[in-house]
Amino acid sequence: MRIEARFGVNVKLLRRKRCITQVELAKRCGLHQNYISEIEHGKRNVTLRVIETIAKALEVHEKEFFNWRE
Repeated sequence: MRIEARFGVNVKLLRRKRCITQVELAKRCGLHQNYISEIEHGKRNVTLRVIETIAKALEVHEKEFFNWRE
């Protein structure tokens, strides 16, 4: 699995764990819901700033996105 896909899976897992919709996460991040969807499906190569923004919105440390669940 590509790193973008693994990252996206973790974003989705962390978002769902907090019972947050893609729409709500997008609002918290100042991003579009379609962009969040594309991240979760591994279709986006996000910047460090976007990673930081999503982490803050989910109230997690950035490293949580890189704990691969094999």
